[in-house]
Amino acid sequence: MNVSAANGSFRSGLPDNRHSVTPLSGNKTDDLVIAHDVPFAARARALAAERIGVAPDDPLLTLALHLSSVPYFLAHYRQAYRDTIAQPDASPPLSSPAGQMPGVIIRWFDASLGRAVPQRDGSLETARDSASAYALQAKADNTRKAYRAGVRAWCVWADRHALPCLPARSADIAAFLADERGRGLAPSTLELRRAAITYLHRLAGCAVPTADAAIGETMTGIRRTAARDGSTPRRKAAATQDVLATIINAIDLSKLSGMRDRALLLMGFYDAFMRSELASIDVRHVTLVSKGLLVTLPESKGDRQGKGVEIALPYTHDQYCPVKAYGAWLAVSGIQAGPIFRRVRKESTAASDGNGREIGPQPLTDRSIARIIQSRASAAGLDGKTFGGHSLKRGALTTGMDAGAHPVKLKRLARHATYAALGDYLELGDPFDEHALHGGIPLLSSD
Repeated sequence: MNVSAANGSFRSGLPDNRHSVTPLSGNKTDDLVIAHDVPFAARARALAAERIGVAPDDPLLTLALHLSSVPYFLAHYRQAYRDTIAQPDASPPLSSPAGQMPGVIIRWFDASLGRAVPQRDGSLETARDSASAYALQAKADNTRKAYRAGVRAWCVWADRHALPCLPARSADIAAFLADERGRGLAPSTLELRRAAITYLHRLAGCAVPTADAAIGETMTGIRRTAARDGSTPRRKAAATQDVLATIINAIDLSKLSGMRDRALLLMGFYDAFMRSELASIDVRHVTLVSKGLLVTLPESKGDRQGKGVEIALPYTHDQYCPVKAYGAWLAVSGIQAGPIFRRVRKESTAASDGNGREIGPQPLTDRSIARIIQSRASAAGLDGKTFGGHSLKRGALTTGMDAGAHPVKLKRLARHATYAALGDYLELGDPFDEHALHGGIPLLSSD
């Protein structure tokens, strides 16, 4: 079957006189042979429907028989759908892919999460579409990315075992989670898989099977087993102020990457940034004021209302000043607009002329930032494997706690919605010294 997805039209060529599907559109494109055995119109329609992610009985999908030396079918979907295929952020053609093939469900889900808010035209239909699009924007980019991966993994697994993907059965989901654990996935990743399947069903208007007790007990067993065998991932080490100084002192500042990483580490520490937040900072988000820098994050995990967060980054007046490190990085890199932290060629030196050949245009990914933290820790003689993307934030909050900072200030620095979340980022010292009754209490007189 030949497919021209950009045109919403399809062809399937055959070496003999059986029928096939071909493009019916105004644009000429090269086609890719998918199949050579489409003898009946019903089969041709089913193949075309599965490929573009619509129901076989969709009235917008039409088929016509073309008679020539080699007969073939013409399949066409209206122009509105061609626009949907060409633009990933457009609305999916199906209101719900329940009961469809796994490939259809995956493409529908991906298109749904990428939907853009349509332009207002005064109609009720567009207003409802806008409401749905806004609701999808409530999920953070990383959450949508994890959900896409989870739904894709579930659909592929279910298809391999000939199980229904949507709506799914709770026993099948429990088996899927157990099998994924057998592949070595962490319990936290499995919870994301479960949340993704939940969201898929809600989005498709299907009954949600993931709240079933069988799934809950399966996950509880997975977590307990992981805790007993020691396979639960340990929290990343906190890059406290002293640790950070050790890492910074080992950086070669004659290299562009060294200048970049010093600024990245110091800004990440003093503002308790997560790696995704560091990756998202743009020059237009940073303003220099008399007391330091004001950094505006358009999106932050703790910013539930999407209002944006303004964060103060003060001068420290020492060799570890994040404001001076930021200014030095911009000066040697020549960056005047766009992402602040970008990929740098390893051989580039700080003496480069900043003509753009040494520094890429795209921002570092959050994974790249985690690797930078690990490699810099290793270069300083520390165990790099114990550090990661959360180390800077954990280090900042732990340093603040040790200095006696009020919990209100720590919560504000962490940008957490609740105090409970602080516990995951604080690294306590000696458990004996930190005991609430350390030193004993006066004994009551027996008189």
